[in-house]
Order: sequence, then structure tokens, then C-alpha cells
Amino acid sequence: MADTSLPSLLAAEEPPAYEWVNAASASPVLLVCDHASNRVPRALGDLGVGEADRSRHIGWDIGAAEVTRLLAARFDAPAILTGYSRLVIDCNRDPSDPSAMPQMADGTPVPGNEALSGSDRQRRIDTLFRPYQAEIAARVAAIRANGQMPVLLAIHSFTPVFKGAERPWHLGILWNKDDRIAGPLMETLRADPALCIGDNQPYSAREPEGFTLEHHAEPAGLPHVLVEIRQDLISDPEGVQRWAGILGDALAAILNDPALNHIFQDSQ
Repeated sequence: MADTSLPSLLAAEEPPAYEWVNAASASPVLLVCDHASNRVPRALGDLGVGEADRSRHIGWDIGAAEVTRLLAARFDAPAILTGYSRLVIDCNRDPSDPSAMPQMADGTPVPGNEALSGSDRQRRIDTLFRPYQAEIAARVAAIRANGQMPVLLAIHSFTPVFKGAERPWHLGILWNKDDRIAGPLMETLRADPALCIGDNQPYSAREPEGFTLEHHAEPAGLPHVLVEIRQDLISDPEGVQRWAGILGDALAAILNDPALNHIFQDSQ
């Protein structure tokens, strides 16, 4: 529960914790973008991290917001995007996880996250994390109340080089037990021999650090998938258009599959 005794982290004129795109849509498909922005609340200054570093992958998922917007338009689906940087609080982590407010991000110190008090942490949770996650929960509930099966698509992006190692994948498809979307999506994408598609690479949904899908989709048996796109491919408008098109083409038939109309039952 939010601590109402703490002042909000955001001034009245600052953007909210999240942004809805196509909010009036009645589609059961819900797009989520957990790392859409590299904005920092004015009250926190720059967290001691320069603009160049905040614009790197440590501050946000480069290109993911733009791809999410295009997919929302293509499928006439609602999308929710975070309004602030993952350096302030990572909305795809449990707030108790040390990586939710990192003191070090891929070798870059984050001084503004050092020695945070309990109330400092709680303000970030109450102002940014909880409202975003509550909106997702409410939308999922509304879709179900309308007699539809929610389908959650999480759009992320990954740095092409991490800890000195080049990553060959164009796209990574992350899934745990429910492969109703992930399986046919990988099969469709791999039909193009020019594409390198990761199966739980460069990250794995079977070693979950995430929160959004693990909280809203998996326990309820809702169809879902997390897509990672390599950031150098979507760092400009042309790349965003191209890869949103590739991903949208691959998803189009899958999202109409009757198999998605059922709750997933784990056989194990």
C-alpha cells in the first residue's frame, strides 16, 4: 500500500508515471513497455549520471517505445509505457531487488542511488512503480470483465555489445512455460534465413529477474511473450519502422490463434 504521508516525487507540471497509447481500444491485446523513457524527476537532478550515459542502454530501452507505439497502431491495441528512467526505479523488477534502484549500471556509478533511505525508496515505489503496475492490473481486469482473454506483449531492447561480447541476435524471444506465442513467433521469424532469433537469448525468462509478465500474466495463465530487439537496429526512425513491421507481420496471424483464448495449464 502506498504511504500517503510521503510527498510525491513529481511536481504537478511533470509528466505522469506512465503514458497510455490508444487507451480507448477494446482490443484484448495489451502492449507494455517497461523501459520506455530515460527521464529523471526534477527533484532527483540527474542522479549524478551524465546525459550521455542516461541516453545509453542503462537509462532506457533504446527504440522500444517507438516500436511499441507502431505495434499499438497496427493492431489497434492499447499500450502502456513508463514515464521515467529505469535508473530511478526499474518497473520490471520487484522493488525489493537491489537492481530496481541500481548503484552501478553496467560499470557506470549511479551516485543518486547510493545510501537511499527507506522513505527515499518508498517515494519512488509509490510515485512511479505502483501506479504503472496498477494500471496494467486494472486493464487486464477490464479485458477479462469484457469476456475477453488478455494477451500481453512486452517490448524491450538490448545493447548489441555487453561486457565486451557482441550479441548476434536481431531479436530475442523470451518465454518460460507458455509457448503459445513464443513458439510460432520464433518459427515464423526463423523462416527468414537472414534473421538471427534468440530463444531465451540474450536473456532468459526461465531465470526471471522481471516483474511485469511474471506478475500479471504467468500466474493467471494468460498468453504472453517478451520480445527483445537489438538496439542498433532500432536507433533511427527507419530501423524502427522496419523492425516494427517485421515483428508485426510475424505476430499478425498468431494473435488470431484460437489457442490464445484459453488459460494456460502447466502440465508439470
